[in-house]
Amino acid sequence: MAIKNGRGIAALNYPTGMNLGGDPSQALIYAQPTGGFVIKLASTDLGQGLKTVIPQIAAETLGVPLESVNLDTGDTDSGPHCMGTFASRATHRVGNAVIMAAKEAKKQLLDVAADELEAAPEDLVMSDGEIFVRGVPSKKKTVFDVALAAHFKYGKTISGRGIFLKHNHGVDPETGACDPDSTEAHCTTVADVEVDTETGHVKVLKLSSAYEVGRAINPKMVEGQIIGGAVMGTGITLLESSFPNYPQFDPHPGSFAEYMMMGAADVPEMESTILEMGSVDGPFGVKGVGEMTANSPLPAIVNAIYDAVGVWITDLPVTPEKVLRALEEKESAP
Repeated sequence: MAIKNGRGIAALNYPTGMNLGGDPSQALIYAQPTGGFVIKLASTDLGQGLKTVIPQIAAETLGVPLESVNLDTGDTDSGPHCMGTFASRATHRVGNAVIMAAKEAKKQLLDVAADELEAAPEDLVMSDGEIFVRGVPSKKKTVFDVALAAHFKYGKTISGRGIFLKHNHGVDPETGACDPDSTEAHCTTVADVEVDTETGHVKVLKLSSAYEVGRAINPKMVEGQIIGGAVMGTGITLLESSFPNYPQFDPHPGSFAEYMMMGAADVPEMESTILEMGSVDGPFGVKGVGEMTANSPLPAIVNAIYDAVGVWITDLPVTPEKVLRALEEKESAP
């Protein structure tokens, strides 16, 4: 038995958006009489944290505490249009739409506050749930009081509409030139592995990655996406398949109880660096981060296996059987 160690590297860029554009998302925001704000979306949180970062974006734009923003999402029967949660587009598209809607709602609220404070709207500042006259911080009203006045004194609604659409300008038929996405995130992963040449077993020892994500609205959630994506990518590389013994179709898992997936003991050591280089068209500089975190481990691990034992595995998952067959072919080659 021999344990061989190897190191592999993979780098990629990941686009935000799809189909050259033409995939809009909309948002509605309205204020309640007590000064809270509700964001209405048809967009769906698939676990990437949309229900957290979108209220963060709205609260920052409005100038109110995060706890005063509620998100109503996922109902396509009653929510404004959204193309969907895919292509790492949700935070970028929805975030931009929410900023537009929040700015409109904020303007309406400041118009009411201007009457209440006897000042011009452009002289007002809205921050941390309060509205005050610029340069005279003692002359102020709470958002709660202004929202109450809007509803019960002035008979006005406080609401905003937003949409983000990147226009699809198509492809130049002569040159093929196009603008395929809104922005691109980048990452590099280095994988360290050990390969048992007697059993064919591959163990990932460490994944070291650098992710350029634009602006990390919520750094802890970005870190969670990186870890979760790396685990998923490692599982796809080494374990997960409907037919794990391909090309032999039997035996194959008959249920999810038999499906091979990563467990806690399989998770390698991870070291990740988050780089923030803001996008020019993302909300507060956001780019899409979710999907690419599962992509870079795959080629990095396969490259590391080659570095360790000198064989290329060109179909996934990299099962022990495939490693042993490749090693046998390598030894028997003239």
